[in-house]
Amino acid sequence: MGMQRRAFLATSAGATSAAVMGQSPAAAMGVPRQPAGFGRIGRDFPKVCGDLGNQNHSPLKAITRRNVHRLGGAWHVNLEGGDTSRHQQSTVVVQDGVLYVQTTQQNVFAVDGRTGTVKWKTNLGGRTTNMRGVALGEGLVFSTSGANIVYALDQATGQVVWQKQLLTTDEGGNDSGCDPQNGQCGGLTGTLAGAVVYWDGLIYVGMQGSTGGARGRAYALHARTGEIAWRFWGAPGPGEFGHDTWEGESWQTGGAVPWIHPAIDPDLGLVYWTFSGPYPRTDGSSRAGDNLFANSIVAIDAKTGRRRWHFQSVHHDIWDMDNVMAPVLVDLRIGGRTRKVVVYGSKTCYYYILDRATGRPVHGVEERPVPQEPRQKTSLTQPIPGGEPFVSPYPDYANSTRPVPFYEAGGLFTPHWDRPVVIFPGAGGGADWSHLSFNPHTGWIYVGYGLINSGFSNARDGRVNTSRPLGEYFSGGIAAVDPRTNTVVWRREGPWSLAHGNGILTTGGGVMFQGGPDGVLHAMDDRDGTVLWSFQTGAGVHTSPVAYEVDGEQYLAVFAGGNGLPYPDIPKGDHLWAFRLGGTVPPAVAPTPPSKRNQIRAVAVTGTTTVTLGRVWDAAAQAPGAVENLIAQNAMAPQHLRVPLGTTVTFVNPAGNASAHAAVSFWEDEFDTGTLLPGQSHQHTFNKRGEFFFNDAIYPQSTGKIVVY
Repeated sequence: MGMQRRAFLATSAGATSAAVMGQSPAAAMGVPRQPAGFGRIGRDFPKVCGDLGNQNHSPLKAITRRNVHRLGGAWHVNLEGGDTSRHQQSTVVVQDGVLYVQTTQQNVFAVDGRTGTVKWKTNLGGRTTNMRGVALGEGLVFSTSGANIVYALDQATGQVVWQKQLLTTDEGGNDSGCDPQNGQCGGLTGTLAGAVVYWDGLIYVGMQGSTGGARGRAYALHARTGEIAWRFWGAPGPGEFGHDTWEGESWQTGGAVPWIHPAIDPDLGLVYWTFSGPYPRTDGSSRAGDNLFANSIVAIDAKTGRRRWHFQSVHHDIWDMDNVMAPVLVDLRIGGRTRKVVVYGSKTCYYYILDRATGRPVHGVEERPVPQEPRQKTSLTQPIPGGEPFVSPYPDYANSTRPVPFYEAGGLFTPHWDRPVVIFPGAGGGADWSHLSFNPHTGWIYVGYGLINSGFSNARDGRVNTSRPLGEYFSGGIAAVDPRTNTVVWRREGPWSLAHGNGILTTGGGVMFQGGPDGVLHAMDDRDGTVLWSFQTGAGVHTSPVAYEVDGEQYLAVFAGGNGLPYPDIPKGDHLWAFRLGGTVPPAVAPTPPSKRNQIRAVAVTGTTTVTLGRVWDAAAQAPGAVENLIAQNAMAPQHLRVPLGTTVTFVNPAGNASAHAAVSFWEDEFDTGTLLPGQSHQHTFNKRGEFFFNDAIYPQSTGKIVVY
């Protein structure tokens, strides 16, 4: 495994430096004309990710590498009156110069693409949820809502034409697997999720909720009426293909939800949908088997809902490696012939390039033996595709994936049980759900990734299943991958994780666009990722930019509203922006950017100079708790201490504890108490200012911070 990692780093470093030195890509070599059935994008950007193949590329070329520095704000509007309490994940779609977008506050807007004037606004209720994009078709705007209702709105007026309640108790009658006593399909009901997709009289709608045990299902509805055309279950019931991959009745709470929108190949009549991990998320002990269709892409007959093929990227997942993303359909020249492929994968740091008709891996796949944990009923092997990962799937002491000390640590497929194990890729990948872009001019796909560890445990007895270790650092970058070989062309690491909704748009002008958690939108050279232009939008950008044209002028638009992951302090808002060459609307005031370190957010305690190990701080009593805690992340009392320069702090393991403890400053190397048995203590005097993280060397998830001022 170490040799594999070293070989990967050597290969990727060479690829990166070659691109940065200015070598031109093999423009259009091996890239035939893409299928017309995907939908031709031009002056419009009519669906999330642009076309049915999710290529996220605009052919508009008035904005180029040479003139992009002249880009400025054309107009700006705060859709929710400047509200900063909610994050926003809805990507804009554009048709006939009108922008359509949702807000988390459950409003759907139509906005004039030339002026920013709101043409209409329709409220869909008060129950909030993630909103990721509408669909357009047959003169209607299709949207989900937090109340699990699908709406069809008149495209001209916003008036409700029909509405359909989904995730109901009577779906499929007695054979549905739903519990009529509580309206749940085994576990929680779940909520509708993902952008809506329209094609040929049907709309396709997904859902989320696997972390609570919802049984996943994908829907096709008739666009004219909202009636259900078909339903596909992510965890198959009795008599269905794949049912035997679930132990006992575990399928009833199986998860496997499709929470991002699918791709569609009209020529093959297939819809390609990705399904999330199984439930329980990090405890596989009750669900022996591969757990289909969790962690899978499934090719489904677009009209009937029947499975044509599937490919499972992680068997019997215990790491939240769900690989849920919007699959990208591409035609390529490989080995002298045209191959119709689907690009799938994200969190594992690999892409699986599959034949769209058969599901067979184009570059091969090897089932490799992986480490075992019998209590987890782990799969003996996992599929590794031909080519290489777009980022190394192992922790690296040279970047932010350096594990916090004293944890057990490892790379992809390292097993865990009760003690937290730090693994990269973490629960957010690698890459997560940020939309990829396929650029037909370079032949490459572009992806934003994150370099963030997670600490995995089985979530029993109050353990956190996928915690991000406190005190660790966050970062990420962008990679360009050639799907003809499944190898990295170039990679640029930067200060921010770009895996959670930070979609990439490529354009005919050779410029690619992406926003970050700090609110800055960047234009980059698609040949090597060089930044050509930047603009502050006022809130984190966790949607995809889009390009469109009005009256012969090219515009760029983006909805900047922040997110809750992976940084808990991403600035939020409601900023809808449009840009054009010569635009004069100035940038927004820069918000406070997220912390690049996983901060302890407990209120700072003053007035004490003692930290009690193995105890949780009682805020009401302003004293350590009375009971030892060996599981919590905040079993340092107080967890956040603020003291003046020159203070001597006493670390104590109280006599009432049963276990040894030790507090060690990590990465700043300020102090080390050594092992303290119950009743022992250690003192340290702070003679320099700063922020000092420390954790328990014996129970490393327990982490504290002392700020010296």
